[in-house]
Amino acid sequence: MTERPTAERHVPVLAERIVELLAPALQGEGAVYVDGTLGMGGHTEAILAACPHATAVGIDRDTEALTLAGERLAPFGDRFVPVHAVYDEIPQALAERGIAQANAILFDLGVSSLQLDEAERGFAYRMDAPLDMRMDQQTGLTAADVINTYELAELESILRDFGEERFARKIARALVAERDKEPFTRSARLVELLHRVVPAASQRSGGHPAKRTFQALRIEVNAELSVWRDALPAALSLLPVGGRIAVLSYHSLEDRITKRGLAAGATSSAPPELPFELPEHQPWLTLLTRGAEMADEAEIATNPRAASVRLRAAERTRDTTNMRESAR
Repeated sequence: MTERPTAERHVPVLAERIVELLAPALQGEGAVYVDGTLGMGGHTEAILAACPHATAVGIDRDTEALTLAGERLAPFGDRFVPVHAVYDEIPQALAERGIAQANAILFDLGVSSLQLDEAERGFAYRMDAPLDMRMDQQTGLTAADVINTYELAELESILRDFGEERFARKIARALVAERDKEPFTRSARLVELLHRVVPAASQRSGGHPAKRTFQALRIEVNAELSVWRDALPAALSLLPVGGRIAVLSYHSLEDRITKRGLAAGATSSAPPELPFELPEHQPWLTLLTRGAEMADEAEIATNPRAASVRLRAAERTRDTTNMRESAR
């Protein structure tokens, strides 16, 4: 059976809106666009098609994604540069290639279409697979390692904090009891346990009982929240005046970090007792979205993975380089 072309396997979320938001910053000769979460390259393809003067640097920790995106973006030649890295390493990745600034940056957070669709990656709870969940399969703990080695209190904390799971304690205790009989290796056994442990009433009203646990394990395995806390300010530091950033988030924990990070730059830092605002206290970002934008019904109908998306975007309006240097 022939593998479907990458473009047919992946429909990028809110692609037209992303182009609308970022293209104004990518019109000049030599403009640099950074896709911090390249995936299968759908957003980058749309940007390169709409912005003929731009070069794209596509960053992903997933080597399979880099391969597939490279095939999809081959028609753009050297306007596309793939980079194997985690997105909090964007400044270093650009510096190694002699790039000092990025005119536009996109982050499409969370698990990618590729990772969900490939059963053996272990991200999808509806398919039996090894409990892996690593975005970079070359390094780090797997989901099985987390379940089989973490202390009871650690498991409970991960399920509660990262999965927002009401039954975190009950699930953690069941995991520890079951792993003492036999270590967990595959997702089907974990899903079967969750069906037993999560109360039936909650399953009827709250969706699949494995959804929150799988989210929590994935976030822990890939250190997603801590990486994002570091990546957002690092990315903002690369924007010149007029540079733009857009972020697609799919759960409240990611979106909360994004909201706070962008709001901090778009809010005056002047102490309330000052009679006037000094230049160094003025906002240096302008928000381009009113709150978090969501996909409309038409988008969700053609791309169901857009159902939970939250989009936020901002533009740099003031240079803060001197402030950063004086703070060192």
